[in-house]
Amino acid sequence: MAVLSTPLHYLTSVPPVTRYFTLATIVLSSLYLWIWWSAETTYIPYLTLVPGSSLFYPWTFVSSALVEASLWELAFSLIVIPASLRYFERLWGSLEILMFILICVTGPNLIAFAFNWIEYAAIGDADMFLYGMQYHGQMALFTSFLVAFTQIIPEHQVQIFGLFRVRVKRLPMVYMTFSVVMTLFGFQCPYITIQFGWFVSWIYLRFYKRNVTDTLGGVVTYGDRSETFALTSWFPPFLHTPVSALANTVYKIATRLHLVPSSFPQDIESGFSQVPGGARAEAERRRALALKALDQRLAHSSSNSPGQNGPPGQPSRPSPPASAPVTAEQRGSVNEADVADPSGSTESEE
Repeated sequence: MAVLSTPLHYLTSVPPVTRYFTLATIVLSSLYLWIWWSAETTYIPYLTLVPGSSLFYPWTFVSSALVEASLWELAFSLIVIPASLRYFERLWGSLEILMFILICVTGPNLIAFAFNWIEYAAIGDADMFLYGMQYHGQMALFTSFLVAFTQIIPEHQVQIFGLFRVRVKRLPMVYMTFSVVMTLFGFQCPYITIQFGWFVSWIYLRFYKRNVTDTLGGVVTYGDRSETFALTSWFPPFLHTPVSALANTVYKIATRLHLVPSSFPQDIESGFSQVPGGARAEAERRRALALKALDQRLAHSSSNSPGQNGPPGQPSRPSPPASAPVTAEQRGSVNEADVADPSGSTESEE
């Protein structure tokens, strides 16, 4: 009994969504591999997403993410996805992680479905674009978790294969580059879903994710509008200007159409209201203002203290110690906060 109690205790300690999602992945992947082995066919439209048949099997927009078409894909998913699910389910809660899974699985599949139909309308090869591709697996979900890790621990370093050390915020773009290369070499399915997964997950985390504990004055916030999570942060500096212009234009249109939750621009000057990005952006803003105020006080104190040019006969007091140099981390916090001016500048999406 002692031998069995340890794995049973571990299974019961796993959060419910993580547990059932992992079990569903094992069951549906095993079913797919068994049908493939017994029927000697890889065309299984009721399990995977086939653009030409999925309208007759609408559940495949979700179930296809639970199907891995090979043993190595299944092994990779079982190593990476449950650990990420467990981390975020404990951080966000079961309901929020379930919504995140549904959005980051269904959204990329819908985009891939529409993209294949557009290719078919432009080129006209139904055998290739409608029935020759079967989208499956958890590549889009894996990308979504990388985006979520970038939002929470961007500066954390991880080791890859024990050889390379890379910051977490670089991993999504590395995976995106891999996706672009594979797509250009003709492996559109399923690698293009990596790009769609990055885009859908960033939009959801940027604008729509409900932050239950991220509140100020009892106001619930949505998304993360801080500059450290802006769209331009994913691109090299020479692309910031065109990306920012395009992103701000789309954001203004979406705001006018009420497609994104409204911000809270009122009373920004007082410092007590909500600012874009919730408590995280507000904390960055207040830290930057505090550093600025401290520097001004130290500079004012230094200029008013009597020095060697003071009145004769009066002992000169030692000048106050010079202000401590601002560390690189503090400078990063000031720059990343993108402090709003007292007039309350208009919020941008970039």
